[in-house]
Amino acid sequence: MTDCCRENLALIADTSISGARVARELDALVRIYGKPACIVSDNGTEFTSKAILKWANENGVEWHYIDPGKPQQNGYIESFNGSLRDECLNEEIFDSLADARRKLALWRYDYNQVRPHSSLGNQTPSDARRALEQSVGSAPGALAQPETDHYQPQGLSL
Repeated sequence: MTDCCRENLALIADTSISGARVARELDALVRIYGKPACIVSDNGTEFTSKAILKWANENGVEWHYIDPGKPQQNGYIESFNGSLRDECLNEEIFDSLADARRKLALWRYDYNQVRPHSSLGNQTPSDARRALEQSVGSAPGALAQPETDHYQPQGLSL
């Protein structure tokens, strides 16, 4: 999720997600959105693995871990997790992994593209991103913009 516009960039469902899998997903996100300046996450094993430490080092991305037991230090993602839990996970019955992926993709589309967010002035996250992209001159470096083979940073929370 980007801190600037609260857009959920990926929602992955699987039976288990390793640090190596997280690193592969981050590589895919970097190709699409550019390299983040910093990633903020909790201390889950998938985020503290050797694979993630290696990925952050090789990509020159600062990784900030919130203090254990202090979810308020990553309030945007905690709010997102609560919405995901209340609006999707607690409301749906998943018959299979494929069914879970389909329902999560539909929920993610609604979250990013349809539903306005009061924290964004009642814009959707995708509208907020587009508005920020158009005004990039007044907010330099806020969103990644391709520059030949290099990218400017943006902020992410996991």
